[in-house]
Amino acid sequence: MRRSAWRYLWRSEDIRKKLLITLLLLVIYRLAGNIPVPGIDRSVIASIATSGSATGNLFGLLDLLSGGTVSHFSILAMGVYPYITAQIILQLLMPIIPALERKMKENPREGQIWMEKWTVILTVPMSLLSAIGQINIFSSFAGGRPVVLHFGFTGANLVPTLAVLLSMMGGTMFAIWLGQLISEYGIRNQGLSLIIFAGIVSRTPANFANLLSDKQNWWVSIVVLIVLALTIFAIVFVQQGRRNVPVMFPGRRVGNRMSMPVRSNLPLMVNMAGMIPLIFAQSILTFPAIIASYFVASKTQVIASFAGGVYNTFGANSPWYGVMYFFMVVIFTFFYTDVLFTQQNYGDSLKKQGAQIAGVVRGAPTQKYLTKVQRRITLPGALFLGIVAVLPYLLGSVLPVSTRGSSLLIVSSAGLLIVVGVVRDTFNIIDTELKLHGYDEKLIS
Repeated sequence: MRRSAWRYLWRSEDIRKKLLITLLLLVIYRLAGNIPVPGIDRSVIASIATSGSATGNLFGLLDLLSGGTVSHFSILAMGVYPYITAQIILQLLMPIIPALERKMKENPREGQIWMEKWTVILTVPMSLLSAIGQINIFSSFAGGRPVVLHFGFTGANLVPTLAVLLSMMGGTMFAIWLGQLISEYGIRNQGLSLIIFAGIVSRTPANFANLLSDKQNWWVSIVVLIVLALTIFAIVFVQQGRRNVPVMFPGRRVGNRMSMPVRSNLPLMVNMAGMIPLIFAQSILTFPAIIASYFVASKTQVIASFAGGVYNTFGANSPWYGVMYFFMVVIFTFFYTDVLFTQQNYGDSLKKQGAQIAGVVRGAPTQKYLTKVQRRITLPGALFLGIVAVLPYLLGSVLPVSTRGSSLLIVSSAGLLIVVGVVRDTFNIIDTELKLHGYDEKLIS
């Protein structure tokens, strides 16, 4: 009888220590998520959250991804997303700026240290812009009522405004620091992912309770749960999808004997980009709405009218928002996959190992061939991501308005992708840890 590996998680002192540190840091993060921003007007936030309009649904989605910190307007309301945005910007700049690309190729270790350093530096201005934009756009959601009292950069409002912005920026940097501690002392390389994961999962019981409490539209609960189960299955299926490219590795000389060549496979992922295209597409689409929110109250009628049109189009109030979101996700999936695939440079790596794909010349032709294959298998992955991205909007258009907000919270595309991806990666990392400690059993057989 095969014995389960779950009991080894507590028996192994090293693994037990890492799990306890991870849980402790996540508890600290959740406690910090209840500290409100100074000067917040809770009545305004409550009015936005209970709104049945499209702005209320968008607010609900943001609240889900932040783990409820948006509805409290906590110091962690921005989460770690400014850091992720800064990371994406630097990764996208690499193929554009040859000096950065050479730096990463010549010394990958130093290049990674440089990348981490400048990601943190770039996070500071990104968090400042995000804080100002978040306050302004939520004030626009409330019809111009200020979310934060005494918010302004002139006169007596300057000091309270600086206190608000610094507290929000400090909250973001604190969350990033906790994530780095988890990656270093807890479950390795999963810190930021687990921070986001913890926020989403913490809202799940309340979301299910709200959904199931609607006795009048009980059938909506069943539909949402079925869609949720099917979506999770589809995400796991696609995320695990691989295209194995046959590769021949040369034999090695052992003493006076030459070993036979080895046939192996190079696995190419159907969805290499993960959830990054969704975050990036959402950031790009909401950016015009954030900028327009500054001019909605302009005294010039033409400017106010134009800003209002931009805000309504890019603020999820328009049916075209879902269409734009779908195409943006598909485009960014291809673009980001190309960036990652170019950085990995399989052509040179295989050439250095003496490996070859049958019928393909080593070096640049191999990289060109693999890029062609990767783009072909990325197409279904990109279309799948696009469909999952707009699924909440499709459900929201056909389900009753009274349960629309709850349904959007439950089947949030980015939320599902994060939860499924983090659970899968965490189990793989723990399985690896078990093997390093001499245990052959797996957590999930």
